[in-house]
Amino acid sequence: MYRAIDDFAATWQHETESTLKLLRTLTDASLAQPVVPGGRTLGFLAWHITCSLAEMGVHAGLKVDGPTEQTPEAVPTHAADIARAYEGAATAVMAAVRASWTDAQLGELIPMYGEQWPRGLTLAILLSHQTHHRGQMTVLMRQAGLPVPGMVGPSKEEWAGMGMPAQP
Repeated sequence: MYRAIDDFAATWQHETESTLKLLRTLTDASLAQPVVPGGRTLGFLAWHITCSLAEMGVHAGLKVDGPTEQTPEAVPTHAADIARAYEGAATAVMAAVRASWTDAQLGELIPMYGEQWPRGLTLAILLSHQTHHRGQMTVLMRQAGLPVPGMVGPSKEEWAGMGMPAQP
């Protein structure tokens, strides 16, 4: 749970950069890579992460400009469009938090999905949610034959680029 907006901002900046690194590696063709036949696709997961920023923001009482899964648009067919939409929504999240909440308010309870969550916990769950789906995406990226960028340290491909053996 976050108790200071500046602490969230530092983490949000790093996590936004990590998510963008992943999204910018996607190709238009890779968006169709499914988990299983008929299951969620890489494009769906990328778009879900993007849409969840505004959706969770609305539930938390924040005005976050960005797409939601309730908007009529389907998953974009161009990976670059998803990355651009995510970048805009992620910037809007931070602006909305700074404009609407104070450190003192982060302990206050707000209604979230039928429960009462402290605002600071809501920020932590927003981060955990996108991290969870990024992990799913890396598996699908490997299945689609894409290189996987490191999120919290070098990936197999990045180790190789440094002339080092991949770490187990």
